[in-house]
Amino acid sequence: MTGTTERWTPVRQRGPSPAPAPAPADPERAASVRSIAEELSGVRGPLLPILHEVVETHGFVHDDDVPVIAEVLNLSRADVLGVVSFYHDFRRTPPAAHRVALCRAEACQARGAEATYASAADRWAGSTEVEVGEVFCLGNCALGPSGTLDGTLHARLTPDRLDALTEEWAR
Repeated sequence: MTGTTERWTPVRQRGPSPAPAPAPADPERAASVRSIAEELSGVRGPLLPILHEVVETHGFVHDDDVPVIAEVLNLSRADVLGVVSFYHDFRRTPPAAHRVALCRAEACQARGAEATYASAADRWAGSTEVEVGEVFCLGNCALGPSGTLDGTLHARLTPDRLDALTEEWAR
């Protein structure tokens, strides 16, 4: 068809257009998250390093952080939220003042970890000050049950030893 002029007509998008991201509740935090995302956007596979840095800087990934990171990386909000919700390292709420992470792997279970975990879970049930979680192997199998208290590794944990190590914490 030489010599003819072709007309191109854009196809209209069906359905509603994507909603713009709502304004963040904390513009200062949004600016900080944007700065982190822009600084790390050039590294290979930038999403995970950005999320780790947001958690390191702010303590958690707020819902308002997701659209900021998505925009900088030219990803969908769903892509970013999918990664945040998949990995337990990327918490979505502010951290408690204290964290107990007890090993639930086989070697520690064989040495009584279940009773220690149950005791800790009961002791701080409903507490906003202490978070009890589980990990699967801290590499301290010979000295189990093992766990971390505010990031410090402890071995041969029992309910009584755990109580003694955390007696200063709010109940």
